[in-house]
Amino acid sequence: MAQRHAVFPAKRHALYEAHGYSAAIRSGDLLFVSGQVGSRDDGSPEPDFEAQVRLAFANLEATLRAGGCSFYDILDVTTFHTDPEQQFETIMAVKAELFPEAPYPAWTALGVNWLAGFDFEIKVTARIPSEG
Repeated sequence: MAQRHAVFPAKRHALYEAHGYSAAIRSGDLLFVSGQVGSRDDGSPEPDFEAQVRLAFANLEATLRAGGCSFYDILDVTTFHTDPEQQFETIMAVKAELFPEAPYPAWTALGVNWLAGFDFEIKVTARIPSEG
């Protein structure tokens, strides 16, 4: 059975300790990343929606890097949206910048009514590249 190892990006341990979960778990050659939001350094939501989405992706990138991955290694994405119809265009524009060409990861988007003050959250599963 593969061992589980917690992964944390730099400077964000307190956030996860306060809420009792890991930023990501490495198991075998997979990295399971918890939902990332557009939180500022103090943990508060970025108020501008596009900036919040970009910050969520930046937080995701930091967690991926801490686990030895990049956006290229993402296999599966789940995103959560508080107002999908109004937010879709903005999210798709940012997504197109970060995933500019096929093969694209599998992607599931869910409309939700609560994200603890945030309007967008993204969680992913990535394959950790082999060294060598």
